[in-house]
Amino acid sequence: MAGAGDGKIEGMAPAAGAFGWPRLQGRSAAGPASVRLRDRASAAIARMIETEVAERRLFLWLPVFFGVGVLVYFAAAQEPGLAAPLTALGAALAGAWKARRSGATKLAGACMAAAFLFAGFAAGVGRTALVAAPVLERITVAKVTAYVETVDDRKGGGRLLLRVSSIDGLAPNQLPGRIRVTIRNHAGLKAGMTTRATMRLVPPAPPSEPGGYDFSREAFFQGIGAVGSIVSRVERAPPAEVSAMARINAAIDRARNDLTHRIAGVIGGGRGAVAAALVTGKRGLIPEDDTEALRGAGIYHVVSISGLHMVLAAGLFLWSFRALLALAPVIALHYPVKKWAAVFAMLGATAYCIFAGSEVATERSLIMVGVMLGAILVDRPALSMRNLAIAALIVLAREPETILGPSFQMSFGAVAAMIALFERSQGDVATGEAPQGLFARARRAVVIMLLTTFVAGLATGPFASFHFHRVNPYALIGNSLTLPLVEFIVMPSALLGVVLGPFGLDAPIWSLMGWGVGGMMEVARFVAGFQGSTSHLASFGGGALAVLSLALVWLTLWRSPIRYAAAVFACLGLGLAALYRTPDLIVDSSGRSLALRGMEGRLEVMNGAGAGFAVSQWLLGDGDARPPTHPDLAGQSRCDKLGCVGRLQDGRTVALVLDMAALQEDCGRADILVTRLWAASMCRGPELLLDGAHFAAHGATELRLAESGDLLMKVSRPAGLNRPWAKGPAPRQTTATGVAPGGEPAPDDSARDTDENPAPYLAE
Repeated sequence: MAGAGDGKIEGMAPAAGAFGWPRLQGRSAAGPASVRLRDRASAAIARMIETEVAERRLFLWLPVFFGVGVLVYFAAAQEPGLAAPLTALGAALAGAWKARRSGATKLAGACMAAAFLFAGFAAGVGRTALVAAPVLERITVAKVTAYVETVDDRKGGGRLLLRVSSIDGLAPNQLPGRIRVTIRNHAGLKAGMTTRATMRLVPPAPPSEPGGYDFSREAFFQGIGAVGSIVSRVERAPPAEVSAMARINAAIDRARNDLTHRIAGVIGGGRGAVAAALVTGKRGLIPEDDTEALRGAGIYHVVSISGLHMVLAAGLFLWSFRALLALAPVIALHYPVKKWAAVFAMLGATAYCIFAGSEVATERSLIMVGVMLGAILVDRPALSMRNLAIAALIVLAREPETILGPSFQMSFGAVAAMIALFERSQGDVATGEAPQGLFARARRAVVIMLLTTFVAGLATGPFASFHFHRVNPYALIGNSLTLPLVEFIVMPSALLGVVLGPFGLDAPIWSLMGWGVGGMMEVARFVAGFQGSTSHLASFGGGALAVLSLALVWLTLWRSPIRYAAAVFACLGLGLAALYRTPDLIVDSSGRSLALRGMEGRLEVMNGAGAGFAVSQWLLGDGDARPPTHPDLAGQSRCDKLGCVGRLQDGRTVALVLDMAALQEDCGRADILVTRLWAASMCRGPELLLDGAHFAAHGATELRLAESGDLLMKVSRPAGLNRPWAKGPAPRQTTATGVAPGGEPAPDDSARDTDENPAPYLAE
């Protein structure tokens, strides 16, 4: 018998384990149990990775690295050039080619991942350079001559998207390419007109809180360099010279508005407005109570033309054209009618996207649908993770900025989760076999609908909570009850109504659609009436969202048991979300309004009049359901025309100075003083002074109280940040002492007086 130190037991031979790795019976001195467990785990992981490689699942990670490259680009403090990322991209591709030729597959894979990361970075640089256009630098009231590109109805007026021809007082090289303005009475105005009017214009608004919704960045990528309102009578001007694309957009917008008013007029009321929005994407006529009902039921996405509409429209085109061809047996039996139908569906979906306004969400959905229909042409499964990855690459390469918005995140997250679900179940979730009988098929359809709705809601939950700070727990009920109406009555009626419209035979079809929409709205009101139908969640920070996103990606892209490691990322993300502390004081970008956490623990708003959008974002980010007009928002704070005074939970006094007359008094008694005046040279008393110079340089500001009593500051524009949509402060005139003139107000670059701050739920 061997000695105790040689690690063997006589007569014991290795045996195969349950998963194929060697197993020793009896005691082994090959190492402690932890070492053996580690070796087995390593072997198991290696086999799972080999399985993923064999099934070519690593390709699915290329869009992820591309997206990471885009995120790195947007995280840069200064605008980078193209030379560095393109050079790195070339080096990574060369390394991948060389590694592949030498048989180093792991190195080749790492080089390809790096190549796609640098490609994403380069795509961001190129996109920014492509859309770059002048942005208005300061408030301007002037005569503007512009071409009307779109006209949208809004409560109490309308909103125009204009291509600028001239602005009095501005040189041609300073003219924004587009501006967006509101008007109280837009009767008689149509897209395609050239108008002249006096307008009050301001730069697109920066974030109202650090890390919050950045309208200035979104406007930059839409080519909008100013927003504002029309303050005079609108006059017709001689036709402007604009591009052919602008004229096409105007013609499409006229057709959309005509159809919108036609549908709304035939059906009438809120049902007509919702029905029109379902067809044309024009949502301005929907009453606010109907909007809230749709949100409360978790089905507001139905009236936002995106993935659901594109899939249903393409499916209707595919099915109807294939059914029409099937009426001729000679054609159906001898020709690839399914492929013909796929081509027809592509053309129909493209036409629908153009007619619906070609917004970002619609175009993204068209690309996804087009890739899946294209798979039919090459005899591949239409609904596959590989097709989704290709669609993601196309969308990110074309519009990299969309990765920052909820529309991209929620739609790709939902589709990835549903595809992963059906991959796990081999396409049959309910029974594993094709059911027999009408009742069995209906039951299977209901189970699949409930399961997919639940999975999609679970996948989009983190993104919805992060961007909108609200959760609708009964969305599963709302979607389950309304989607059958949408799929079988509303959308088929919409398609048929559009076809019959030119013949003047559409009125009965719109009435039928109105009946379906009426049922949908009844369900929405019923579900929204449940107690707790809308819950508000406090902000949880971008780090938690990134980790939760990684958990979703990890779970959906892998097929082997390695995917279960996503639970670790999910727990870590939820932990980070739970530990995130909401701010104790928030000041808007101009220094005119703020919110502080008062002695009762809730936010108290100072001078919130006219800053409804900012206040609503602060409250939602704090998990507070109160509207910006709530009478109790002031709390224990006191305000007059000169300023406001309040107290933080630790007893510190906060003063908001609105007028020079209150500056000296508040400087002597406030611990924290906030003012849009340039007051540093005249106010030395406060522990912390946030004045006009601070807001001009750093924008919106948050303060948190540390356990040590220190104040932790976070700003929306950190020192050194200078991007095309978030430029650093312009040089200012100085006095002989080298400081800005005392009492000068900070530049008011907010758009709060123009009703141009779009609510974040518009991206749903």
